[in-house]
Amino acid sequence: MRLHHEVAAGFLRANGIRWRSTGHCSDRARPTCTSFEGLRWGTLRRLLEFRADTGCPITVTGGTERGHAAGPRGHAAGYKLDIAPNRCVDAAITRYPYEGVRGDGARLYRSPDGTLFARERDHWDITFG
Repeated sequence: MRLHHEVAAGFLRANGIRWRSTGHCSDRARPTCTSFEGLRWGTLRRLLEFRADTGCPITVTGGTERGHAAGPRGHAAGYKLDIAPNRCVDAAITRYPYEGVRGDGARLYRSPDGTLFARERDHWDITFG
């Protein structure tokens, strides 16, 4: 199921997850916005489970807006979210098995449920199954 931005934002807010946008907007067509329009329910559910399992403060920095690499399991397709790093998030993710390095140099970690975490320069790029 695909979600509207307002619905996804409501679930995030209700679960203590924040988000930010460099453009202070949620327009999916603008790369400086952070949008949840078209986000898959399974993606949102897995993020909520990660938050509940770790107890970490989470800030989403990228959703389904333009400006991300294309692909059938990418941001625009609703399978990926970006979150800000912090000590708690970093420790939780790096406890997962190391999966090597992505072509762009991002270190990869995979959780038992198959979620793939890639440590990019200033955020975690997360692909939810």
